[in-house]
Amino acid sequence: MTLSYVVTGGGRGIGRAIVERLLGRGHAVVVVERDGQALSWAGGQVTVVVGDAGSEQITDQAADRAQEIGSFAGWVNNAAVFQDASLDSTEADRVLELINANLRLTLAGCRTAVRRFLASGTGGAIVNISSHQAQRAVSGALPYSTAKAAIEGLTRALAVEYGRHGIRVNAVAPGSVVTERFADYLASLTPEAAQLVERDIATLHPLGRAATGDDIAAAVEYLLSMDSAFVNGATLPVDGGRAALGLDPEAR
Repeated sequence: MTLSYVVTGGGRGIGRAIVERLLGRGHAVVVVERDGQALSWAGGQVTVVVGDAGSEQITDQAADRAQEIGSFAGWVNNAAVFQDASLDSTEADRVLELINANLRLTLAGCRTAVRRFLASGTGGAIVNISSHQAQRAVSGALPYSTAKAAIEGLTRALAVEYGRHGIRVNAVAPGSVVTERFADYLASLTPEAAQLVERDIATLHPLGRAATGDDIAAAVEYLLSMDSAFVNGATLPVDGGRAALGLDPEAR
């Protein structure tokens, strides 16, 4: 029987790379995406659920579809919100809202996946997309870094609580990734400034480059598959050695 997977935020960037990789392996994929038009590239190859990945009503719809089109085997929490704030200039309640904006996306997906895997008795795999910022924060990105750190803690807690039911929960922590968002950022700069950014990216990553979306997707595919059957509660850095090197991007 065809295996089916849910990927949140699968229309662009890392999410799209994950969806394309799963499709390439012959799997059925349900994508939760706020903007249905972001899946126009898929040409009907995926099942789309349009809505907020932080809403359990939406995640339940995605799980229903995944169970209809295949043997529901895995869930990828990729959807994210990027909005910076500093504590000295932003009220605490607003900072908490921004942290929650990211954390709730993963929490809702995990809750739906866990409940469906428990009900089916088959177990399954959950992969949460974290970030190198969970362990090494970047100035100004407090809400994002804090939420990603919480997601890594959530990953470990769920792995311990539900491992005995055959439910594995792991995370992937990318470094810098070449996505549409990254390309748009470079395009907004002068050629000289863009060249400096690219030089800094090469310096921060011992492999001398940022990741491609498929670099991240390959790690996600591994953690979803039975090749990682005894991997549980892990956060896998897929950052070209950025975390190991530990350079501060703003040191200069």
